[in-house]
Amino acid sequence: ALFAIACGLAVTQLMQTRRERRADTTSARNGGPRFLATLPTADALESLAYRFVIVGFVFWTFTLIAGAIWANDSWGRYWGFDTKEVWTFVIWVLYAGYIHARATRGWRGTRSAWLCITGFATVLFNFTVVNMFFKGLHAYSGLS
Repeated sequence: ALFAIACGLAVTQLMQTRRERRADTTSARNGGPRFLATLPTADALESLAYRFVIVGFVFWTFTLIAGAIWANDSWGRYWGFDTKEVWTFVIWVLYAGYIHARATRGWRGTRSAWLCITGFATVLFNFTVVNMFFKGLHAYSGLS
């Protein structure tokens, strides 16, 4: 849920950035949907999305660690390169890259927003496509 909120904020940030750029070139601030005028600036939305990602990343890290411990108790191994395990790790790497790029490399603005959106798209892929169409220990759909 935290990654979904961050993604929503990133999408809104992109819309607000476009609105702010249009407002800089025209005298009237009437570009884009009207609700954007009631929202914070694009920079504030980006900062809020970043905070949600950090909290979500902590929980995702815990999920990976707890899952590995549970897998060792259940199957006698911490990591089996199951499709679900791999995609969960890919998501972790994407969000770690997002946090690193924004904190140390100065990625701000649209690049940061698109990386956040890509991370959430990967979460959706993991929870839908991987669950339904890939075989492995974590196949829950019953599709063959």
